[in-house]
Amino acid sequence: MLRIERYVFRTAAYGFLTGLAALTGIVWITQALRQVDLLTSKGQSLLVFLSITGLTTPSLVAVIAPIALFVGVLYCLNKLNGDSELVVMNAAGVSPTRLLRPFLILSALVFGLVATLSIEVMPWSFNAIETLSALIRADFIANFARPGAFNELGTGFVFHFRERDADGSLRGVFIQDRRDPAHITTYISEAGKTISRDGETYLVLSKGTYQRPERSGDSAVVTFDDYAIDLSQFMHRGEEAKRPRQLSTVELVAGPTKAAKDADRRLAGRFRSELIDRMVSPLYAFAAGLIAFAALGEARTTRQGRGLSIAAAVMSFLIVRMLGVALNSLTANQPIAVVLAWGVPIGASLVCIDSVCSGPLSRAVGGARRMFPARTG
Repeated sequence: MLRIERYVFRTAAYGFLTGLAALTGIVWITQALRQVDLLTSKGQSLLVFLSITGLTTPSLVAVIAPIALFVGVLYCLNKLNGDSELVVMNAAGVSPTRLLRPFLILSALVFGLVATLSIEVMPWSFNAIETLSALIRADFIANFARPGAFNELGTGFVFHFRERDADGSLRGVFIQDRRDPAHITTYISEAGKTISRDGETYLVLSKGTYQRPERSGDSAVVTFDDYAIDLSQFMHRGEEAKRPRQLSTVELVAGPTKAAKDADRRLAGRFRSELIDRMVSPLYAFAAGLIAFAALGEARTTRQGRGLSIAAAVMSFLIVRMLGVALNSLTANQPIAVVLAWGVPIGASLVCIDSVCSGPLSRAVGGARRMFPARTG
């Protein structure tokens, strides 16, 4: 890059990184406040709290990065215009396509960042969150649950025990799983303890019964000597397979075919929606940068207002992004929406490039204006 291009790139990158850090910090704080119960009611350490909230950062950055890029490009161009630097560049013969180059490079870097997060990092982070959450629940049962109290480990899952022995085992255990009102299961046992095996945590109940309602209206009561409950199952009842967001991209590609062979065929749409979201989301980096450049990339004097252009750019990017979110949600039920989901960021980028380079669409619009001039007076 030329020296002037490096200067523009540094200015835009500074605006992007500042915006990314500020927006991510604000959203992370709001998300972290929802996990405060890890420190209060579940007695976890600050390290565990920071770990589980920090694992949400990749998903936040993937969503916020295009927005931060949009803000950074607007900041850079507004600064260059305010200091009359764009006017000087234009007078020195710097064409719009030459000026666009550093912004395209920055957009490509943001595209790579979002693609890496969406395709590789986010599935790993979601899996890590699920694993850590299961360990927290097991640790809560083993060390922090209060004897004699009815502790709610999750919505509709109640755990109670009478007392705790010196070796950590529990006496007088009562568990009720009522997350599915049609299939309420109750466990009662004399003793219980938590064990870990092969990375999984289990609650082993001894000398007890469990009761499950039958369709006839009666209840089936089963007596057992030992019964192991996989605590991780209480994260998502009835889902033996991972959720789509926890699967790798390679697994998602094969997901719809696999789901069609299984009993739950409804997963096919969710696999498709998640896959399209991972593939399309990085493209909004180019759309964000190009929309901002198309609005403020033209050299203007200090007497020419830029407020309307900034407002138009913000509204345009907001419409494009919201339309993309809506279409991505439709891909779960409407396969035709897949084409439209790809078309939104690509189409917006092409329209902006056409505007900057005075392409056929811009010439056609300009010709229409000349044929139908606005009336004055």
